[in-house]
Amino acid sequence: MEVVMHTDQRTLFQKVLQVFILSLFIATVGLYVGQYIPPVMMLPLIVLELGMLIAAFWLRRKKAVGYSFVYAFTFITGITTYPIVNNYASQFGAQVVLMAFASTLGIFVVLGFVGSKTKKDLSFLSTILFVSLLALIFVSLFSLFSPLNSSGLLAFSVIGTIVFSLYIVYDFNQMKHRGITENMIPMLALSLYLDFLNLFINLLRMIGILSRD
Repeated sequence: MEVVMHTDQRTLFQKVLQVFILSLFIATVGLYVGQYIPPVMMLPLIVLELGMLIAAFWLRRKKAVGYSFVYAFTFITGITTYPIVNNYASQFGAQVVLMAFASTLGIFVVLGFVGSKTKKDLSFLSTILFVSLLALIFVSLFSLFSPLNSSGLLAFSVIGTIVFSLYIVYDFNQMKHRGITENMIPMLALSLYLDFLNLFINLLRMIGILSRD
């Protein structure tokens, strides 16, 4: 059943976007701090990041994810994203990173608008997107032991871009159709942040590969 976006819902929706934007800013600060973090500390931080991510989705059922948790998580992801961004900036120049960020921002705004305006409830996409996400995670883990070649990595990045683009549409659509409560705001903002971050990384990788070729 569709939830009509009354004034209170619009206010809560705006709060989700405000927390999301603040999360991006905090992640940017983390990205800046990342250049001062010794490389040996990156793996423990990545493990911590994954642990927090698992905890977030476990706490989601209890609606117990708080603002401090979200901001701490986004700060850490900013730090752990620094080696990726620095690698592409060093190889292809800062313009590649800026192009990926601008593309991510543009796609996010357009698809967010589409998702929030779509009258049809897209909840049927939930299972498809979750299975696709698990497949991407499996391929990522597999590539640690058997690295993908350039073509395989490009295909992986394109698929990742599509999946997280659809997640943006889906998440905005569900906020419209399922409604928002005050205690859902941190988790919803975190979901949008993860959509944005993963879309950015996939686009950065894709642009980097195309620039190399």
